[in-house]
This record gives sequence, structure tokens and C-alpha cells, in this order.
Amino acid sequence: MIENIFRGGKRYWLLVSGLLILMAAGLVAYLEQWNTGLAVTGLSRDVSWGLYIANFTFFVGVAASAVMIVIPYYLHNSREFRRILIPGEFMAVAACLVSITFILVDLGQPARVFNIILYPSPGSIIFWDVVVLSVYLLLNIVLGWVALDAEYKEVAPPSWLKPVAIVSVVWAISIHTVTAFIYAGLAARSFWLTALLAPRFLASAFASGPALLILLALCMKKWGGFDPGDQSLDKVARIVTYAIIITVFFLLLEIFTVFYSQKPDAMAHFQYLLFGLDNHYGLVPWIWTSVILACAAIILLVIPSMRKNQLTLALACAAVFISIWIDKGLGLIVPGFIPTPLGEITEYTPTVLETLITAGVWATGGLILALLLKVVLGVRQGQH
Repeated sequence: MIENIFRGGKRYWLLVSGLLILMAAGLVAYLEQWNTGLAVTGLSRDVSWGLYIANFTFFVGVAASAVMIVIPYYLHNSREFRRILIPGEFMAVAACLVSITFILVDLGQPARVFNIILYPSPGSIIFWDVVVLSVYLLLNIVLGWVALDAEYKEVAPPSWLKPVAIVSVVWAISIHTVTAFIYAGLAARSFWLTALLAPRFLASAFASGPALLILLALCMKKWGGFDPGDQSLDKVARIVTYAIIITVFFLLLEIFTVFYSQKPDAMAHFQYLLFGLDNHYGLVPWIWTSVILACAAIILLVIPSMRKNQLTLALACAAVFISIWIDKGLGLIVPGFIPTPLGEITEYTPTVLETLITAGVWATGGLILALLLKVVLGVRQGQH
């Protein structure tokens, strides 16, 4: 099956070449960060998490979203999901690797990760996040590759695959719940100090991940001869619809609670995010772009004729993906630090090197996913 990676037309090799160029640019930027330290980023004493951790949080959600295909297929025997099951699991593999990579680049010196292994701290939420993320990565590699191998050999998948899939469902929920606890457990950061954070994380994950899967399926259909099936696309689109509506509803609950309570320390974070604070407006254009995209996506998705039209479906899914990336990325991380517990405002802007490193990590995940999906296409097209 692996040999399918080396087969492809002009578009495929252009895609691979473009991703490799981005990876090279990111590597060069990362080497500068390695030599100089995190001073090359826009991070500071007041804002210690930024673009790297924002993307880490977002991609953990994309990884967890594979559960929305696994549950109906393995637990409810919904065969409509059969053709997109393996692409969904491979998407989770790529997303897990991207999440782990963002943690490594955020550490400054990646060797520090060995402290987690050599000196485990069960009382640390970070320790458990590393554990659940690593196990979930392994589970999806096994689920995706064993199912694809069975398809390649034209035999039924082994019976033990279903129990593994059920375990992955529990693990998918755990990886994003534990990630939410990292933030919600910081008592001094009132922006994150809410019991609704984990449900918000899961709801947004179940919107952004399936939205990306639909976009991948449509691209594979147009340029790879892959037929995901209209029924499966429609069912996944409905999942995206419900999830994005719930995500917006949860956000409105947070906003109502904060502003109705009139607690100044809690209001300040949302004021900075939504309207600006003390002439600082760094995130205002971003968050309102996210709001507009989310509203536009909901309108397109709730209208059946729009949802079933592949062009408008693609636009809606792209809007969902970008909207949640903004809201769950910089819109979640940065306002937690602004203002500080002392009321100071230090705005955060990613540097060019930081952006290049981020693009390189995205490209790495994109290349891994492209190669895995190329194997899937090769098997589906009978290129043994």
C-alpha cells in the first residue's frame, strides 16, 4: 500500500512540493528560535502562551472530532459512514501529531519533554494531557491502518477492532476534556475559570473537525476520484450544523453570565476581546470576523437546499473551520492573559518567525495527511 505515496499526477506533486517548501521555511525559522530562544516570538512575561498553544488547543479538538464518525459507524452500524471512516481516523492522526509538535516548539528546548517521561507527575494536568494524547494517537493509527489493510486485502476487519474503536470514543472525549482542564484549573485567570469550558471545547471540536473532513472529502472527490457518498456528506453536515449552533449558544451563555453579573475582573477579558479595552483593540477585528463567519455558516447549514449543495456546503464548512480556529485559538488563549491579574495590558502580536514556524507545523500535518489519504485513494482505486 505504501507505494501509492510515490504515484500521482502533477497536482499531487505540486501539493507535496508546496508543503515541503513551507516545512523548510518553518524549520529555518525554528532553528533560529532554537539558537536564540522564545525571545524571537511575540510572547512576554505577561502573555506566556500565544500562537503555538492556540493551535495546539485547536488541533486537539480536530483530533477528538473523529469520534463523530466512529460512534455512528461502530456503535450504531450506520454504514453510510464507511467510506469516510478511514479518512476521518487519518485526519485525527495528523491532528494529534500537529498538536504534539506545537507543544514541542512552545517548550523552546524540546528536550524538556523528557522531564514528563523521566519524572512523571500524576498531580499535573499537563502530564495527563500528554498521556491521553499519545494513547489516542496510537489508537487512531491502529484503527485507520488495520481497517485500510483489511480493505486492501478485501477481507472483513478483525473482530477486535470494534472494542478498540469504543475505547477510542472514551479517549477522544478525554483528550479535549483534559485540555480544557489545563485552562479551567488556573484560578487566577477568570476568563477560563468556568465549568462550561470543557463542553465548549467538545462542541467546537465536533463542528471544526467534521467540517474539515467534509472539505477533504470534497477535494478528494474533485481531484482524486473519491466518492464519499451524498448520504454520508449530508449526515456529517448535519453534525456540523448542530455542533456550530451549540458552540455559539455556549458562547452566548458565557457572555450573558459575565455581563449580567457585572463582575469587573471577569468583564474586562470579554471587553478586551469584543470591544477593546483602554484603547487596545488587538483582537477585536479577529473575533468579529469569527462571529460573522459563524453566523453565515449557520444560515447556510440550516437551509436544507444550501446544505445539500456542495459549493455552499464547502463555503459553510470553510467558514466554520476558520471561525472556530479564531475563537478557539487566539480568541481563547490571549484574552486569558489580558488584562493581567494586576490589571495591566500587554498586547500580543505573533512575530514573522513565529508565524513561519506555525505554518511549517501546519504544513507538516498537511503532508502527513496528504500521504495517508494518497494511500487510501490508491487502495480504493485498486492500485495494489
